[in-house]
This record gives sequence, structure tokens and C-alpha cells, in this order.
Amino acid sequence: MTTNEQQWQDLAIEAGRVFTPTSPIDERSLFAGREEQVRLVVDVVNQKGQHAILYGERGVGKTSLANVLSSFLGTATGSILAPRVNCDTLDSFESVWRKAFEQIHLTRRTPQSRFEDPEKRELVAADELLGEGSVTPDTVRRALTVLSQTSLPIFIIDEFDRLAQEPRRAFADTVKTLSDHAVRSTVILVGVADSVDQLFQEHESVERALVQIQMPRMSPDEIDKILSTGVGRLGMSIEAAAANRVVKLSQGLPHYAHLLGLYATRAAIDGQSVIVTTNSIDRAIDRAINGAQQSIRGGYEYAVRSPRKDNLFADVLLSCALATANELGFFAAQDVREQVRKVTGKKYEIPSFAQHLNEFCDEKRGPIFQKTGSKRRFRYRFLNPLMQPYVIMQGLRAGRINTTSLD
Repeated sequence: MTTNEQQWQDLAIEAGRVFTPTSPIDERSLFAGREEQVRLVVDVVNQKGQHAILYGERGVGKTSLANVLSSFLGTATGSILAPRVNCDTLDSFESVWRKAFEQIHLTRRTPQSRFEDPEKRELVAADELLGEGSVTPDTVRRALTVLSQTSLPIFIIDEFDRLAQEPRRAFADTVKTLSDHAVRSTVILVGVADSVDQLFQEHESVERALVQIQMPRMSPDEIDKILSTGVGRLGMSIEAAAANRVVKLSQGLPHYAHLLGLYATRAAIDGQSVIVTTNSIDRAIDRAINGAQQSIRGGYEYAVRSPRKDNLFADVLLSCALATANELGFFAAQDVREQVRKVTGKKYEIPSFAQHLNEFCDEKRGPIFQKTGSKRRFRYRFLNPLMQPYVIMQGLRAGRINTTSLD
């Protein structure tokens, strides 16, 4: 392999470190956008007795923000301890806190005899502060009071929505007691939800201490910043038309900005070019479709399958993916009607595809949609947000739409 070939290979490998569609960002230099949410969380950390709950759709970058939070706090706050715990359905209040404290190590000093060193130091896990008995909100308060004497503890409890109601209530009590005692520490709860009500049924009791921060889908400018940050880190550039196509395809989801960014930069690198073009994006779309998660590929095939060649399932699903939705991702049948006309080139009224919408909400085809509301006022949205861009890319590859349909 020549030196030149090795350099291109090294650049392709580096692209996989810069664009990370399968894992959250954990490096501030690669984090882009979310300035408003970052400021809100930093304000919470700087206010004694304040805590935060970060919520929104799956895949909008909540964990990435939590991962890089400490890097935005600067040195004025002193030593920062920021363990992050992923909750699961089997976790209890106690198991979550023990997993968090196990990530922190303290230095224990033991006096020695006069013939040895004056004192011996050893690292021990901070979960010793919780004791051997059951862990209660007051146990956590006492342990955090000790930690806060020498550092600033910031505990990030991710996938909070997976916990049962009982441990969630215990966390509400913990937030309240930490706030009441003005303990210099911060608890940040992160969960998938449309509202705080879905995560905390009794959130009114802690509203004073719990700042609610919603993470919406990213704006076009934020998605564009992910791309420009990534290609800039690689010493590459991207054509405006190519960047615009990625922005539209991503539908505000950073996962797809990273996925298409990765495949597009590698497509350019394979051609020994440092410029990402629209042709690079076309190749990236093929790679993204072929390399999609089995749950996405299988879910799509299951939703549009039919023995009839003239069926409308793929067309209607694509029209739904292109339909204008509200801030929570919900759309109505009338929002789909114009898109069906654009996709098929025929004028279909709502009764012609109403049954398709219903079947997308049933186990018969997934379900692939969530349905809410009442008759004649139903609203729909994709159960898995990552399915929406995949459906659009399938439509592009199949020739059902072209790039102008994304405008």
C-alpha cells in the first residue's frame, strides 16, 4: 500500500470516529447545536437546590447532551463528578443509586505505625457512603452531602422512563429532600416522553426544584452544524446542495445526520476526494438503507407487504413520512392527502387511504403508527422516529419521489 493510499484509509477510519450514528456523542468538540438546552442545564447546575428533567422523543440527542455537560461547566465549579446510569426495567431506586455511586472512587487514608509510612492511601468505591442497609431518599441526601464537601456531584439518570412507578416516586422524593436541604449537587433525569406528566405522575410536588427541559427535534441549522463540524474535523468540505439534502432527509434526528455524514464522507474518500457532493449523498442513501437496523428494515417490509402489485401501502406510508406534523410528530389524514397526490400523481380523497392508516396502527402491519384522538379527529405518528427518514430514503431509491419532493 502506498503512502497516499494509507492516508485515504486513515481518513476513512477517522470519519468513523467523527460521525457516530450508533452511539451518543461523548466529546465536546464533536457536539453541535442545542445551545438553548445546554444553557438551561448549566443554569440548573449553577443553582443550589435545582435539578432537571430532560425529555423528548427517542433519538433526538438527550444522552449526547448529558455526556458532554461537564465540559460546559468550566473550572470555576471545581472538581466535577458526573456519573451516568442507564436504567432498565428491573432496576429499583436502590440499584440505580448503587450503580451510580460505584462509578465514583474516593481516597481512603489509613494511619500506619511509626515504622511505616505516616498514612496509607487506597481507592474505594463511593457506594460505601450508602451503607449496607436499604437506600432511601434520605440515605442519598446524606451521601451527596459528604461528596459535595470536596466536589460538585452531577448524577445523570438516563432512560428514566424504563423505571417502574415506585422508583420514580422515590426519585421525586429525593429531588425534594435535596432541594429542601440545599445540598450542593444536581440530579438530571433523562427520559423518552412527550411531557413530564408521562415520567412523573406527581411532578407538581417537585415543580419548584425540577426544571423541565424539552428536547425537540433539531432545527435545520443544527443538523447542518453537525455536518459542518464533522467534515471540518476531517479536513473536508461539503457542497451546499449535498448538505441541504442531508438536512432534509434527517428530519431533525441527529442519528441520520451522523449516519449519512459517515457514509457520504467515506463515499467521497473512496473516490480520493475531500469534497462531499450530491453523488456522495446518493451513495450514502444506498448504504444507509442496506445497513439499517433489522427492526427498521423488517418493520418497513412488514408494513407495506401485499400480494397485490397495485396496492397503495408503500405510497401511503411514504406520504405520511412527508406530511407536515406538529411539534410532537403527529399528523392528520388531511395532512397526508396532498402528499398522496404528489407521490402517486393521482387525486385520492381520504376514504381511499383511511383504511391504510388504520392498518398501520394495528398489529396486522406492525403497528408502525401510534394513533390518538377521536373519530374524524384522529392523529398519527411513527412509533419509532427513526422509521420516518428510512421510509423517505426508500421512496427516493424506488423513484417514488425525487429530491424536490423534500422541499
